[in-house]
Amino acid sequence: QVQLVESGGGLVQSGGSLRLSCDASGSTFSIIAMGWYRQAPGKQRELVARLTTGGRTNYADSVKGRFSISRDNAQNTVYLQMNSLKPEDTAVYYCTAALGVAVESPRYWGQGTQVAVSS
Repeated sequence: QVQLVESGGGLVQSGGSLRLSCDASGSTFSIIAMGWYRQAPGKQRELVARLTTGGRTNYADSVKGRFSISRDNAQNTVYLQMNSLKPEDTAVYYCTAALGVAVESPRYWGQGTQVAVSS
C-alpha cells in the first residue's frame, strides 16, 4: 500500500508561480512512476506530468515549457514546479503513483490540492 499527501496549492495571479509537493509513504519501493493529474469543474481529469523511476518524463502539451516535474529520492517526495500560470490552470491537482508495468494507469491517488489562478 502507498499513501500520497499533496501540499502547496493556493491562489496566485496570472503569470505567477507555485510549487506543489507530494510525500509518498508505505510500500514506496514498488512504485515505478509518479505523476500529477488535474480536474477542473465541468472538465475531464487529465494528465499534467509524469515521471518514471528511470527518469522519463511526459507533459501535457498545454503545460510544456511552463511546468516541471522532479523528485527527491532521499525524501520520497515528488514536486511540480508551475511557472507562468494561467487562469486555465485552475483545478484540483492530484498526485498519483503507478505499480508494475501500468505506468499510464496509476493505482494510488492523493486527496488533491486546489490551485486557483486569477486574471
